[in-house]
Amino acid sequence: MRLFEVALFLVPFLAFCAWWLLATGRGPSPAVVAIAGVGLLALAAALIWFGQYQTLAPGEAYVPAHIEDGRIVPGHAEEK
Repeated sequence: MRLFEVALFLVPFLAFCAWWLLATGRGPSPAVVAIAGVGLLALAAALIWFGQYQTLAPGEAYVPAHIEDGRIVPGHAEEK
């Protein structure tokens, strides 16, 4: 489902890029394409990492940060 949502988000940008490349008859310089490609790969890697390692296990619930006895207890996961 997330991949579908990301694809929907990217469709307008891809359409604009296609229009821009076809309308101007010239594309961006190879350096700009390389920098954009590296940025997109870094973004994809970060999204995959975040999706894999920042999720709760089945049966766990998130407990938000709160104050206990005058101390801040950070947010954490607990069994339901």
